[in-house]
Amino acid sequence: MEKTYNPQDIEQPLYEHWEKQGYFKPNGDESKESFCIMIPPPNVTGSLHMGHAFQQTIMDTMIRYQRMQGKNTLWQVGTDHAGIATQMVVERKIAAEEGKTRHDYGRDAFIDKIWQWKAESGGTITRQMRRLGNSVDWERERFTMDEGLSNAV
Repeated sequence: MEKTYNPQDIEQPLYEHWEKQGYFKPNGDESKESFCIMIPPPNVTGSLHMGHAFQQTIMDTMIRYQRMQGKNTLWQVGTDHAGIATQMVVERKIAAEEGKTRHDYGRDAFIDKIWQWKAESGGTITRQMRRLGNSVDWERERFTMDEGLSNAV
């Protein structure tokens, strides 16, 4: 046994195993009672903070408890586009890195920049959520601007 606990040696491989085995997915048994939590989607404008971690720990505890009770559980995960806030973050980023404005790009090219930034930032958030051990169904992950969902936004 190691003298000190190294979380990366245990937690990441174990979480990956749980994901691969589908432990976080609904069991699909319609005869069982269902229990669902829709995660309040964090904005893609940054990273998670302690408030997110606290809130997600409570939700994770609730969903795991219901899963242990035999219920058909779903913890729906996603991120929010944060509209104007995201636009401002991307505008500041391109100004600092390239000395350009959104007008230099034009609408379509600037929207492409936003999607690139969302991929980077959203990836940070989902890595943080995995690091917390959140037992969400990652195959159902959504973004508020996803095709089909954005019509409702």
